[in-house]
Amino acid sequence: MRCMEEWFGMRGKEIRLERIIDRNTRKTIIVPMDHGVSNGPIAGLIDLGEAVDRVAEGGANAVLGHVGLALHGHRKSGRDVGLILHLSASTAIGPDPNEKVLVNSVTNALKMGADAVSVHINIGADSEARMLTDLGEVAIECMEWGMPLLAMMYPRGRKIADEHSPDHVALAARVAAEFGADMVKTVYTGDPDSFRIVTRGCPVPVVVAGGSKTDDRSTLELIEGAMAGGATGISIGRNAFQHQSPARFIRAAALIVHEGRSAEEACEILKG
Repeated sequence: MRCMEEWFGMRGKEIRLERIIDRNTRKTIIVPMDHGVSNGPIAGLIDLGEAVDRVAEGGANAVLGHVGLALHGHRKSGRDVGLILHLSASTAIGPDPNEKVLVNSVTNALKMGADAVSVHINIGADSEARMLTDLGEVAIECMEWGMPLLAMMYPRGRKIADEHSPDHVALAARVAAEFGADMVKTVYTGDPDSFRIVTRGCPVPVVVAGGSKTDDRSTLELIEGAMAGGATGISIGRNAFQHQSPARFIRAAALIVHEGRSAEEACEILKG
């Protein structure tokens, strides 16, 4: 009986992962929209429903956010898009923004129709031990219920001089895989060769974070480099939903992620 439950759990993960990873290319474009908790109603996310529709129109595979995204923005209209519910949080004005605490559960995410859940862990933070405990518990619960887990893994803390160090990023990504995550989101190390150290050392798919708001060419070149370095896709927020044309930006990014084209070619879409 236990073996049957485990089989169903694994099958459930496979089915849900197909809603957030393109079944043909095996790549993904995720647009995180969890900023309302950390930073408040920032530009691009004032109207969650509109924000979701815009990136979905461009071909995003999934959006990611807290319960508010499911209640006020996801699948309200427009094109369908996968839903990843974020389970951890902190605010920018809290005592320690690097300390993420659990604010939701896997079972509640199932009830809300989520296709996956995510947690944020800062490796090197003062509260690393408690966050790793949370990651382990969530990973086990995800295995039990057949829910895919995306672990956001960042090297951040007093001991971290360079958050983009390949060794630090590779460690953070590997920790997530060792704990049972199905996918890892982490920062880009700056070039394809160094990022390949991260992806080769992580036995589960790695998606690259977009980081701070920057210009289109820089973002598209980051995507191109990450994909060349073995990434499975991207998880880009502000550079997507704060773009003057989010749908067009996502279409440009998809040219690189799903079709293997260059940043230069993708820039032509934005010019058009």
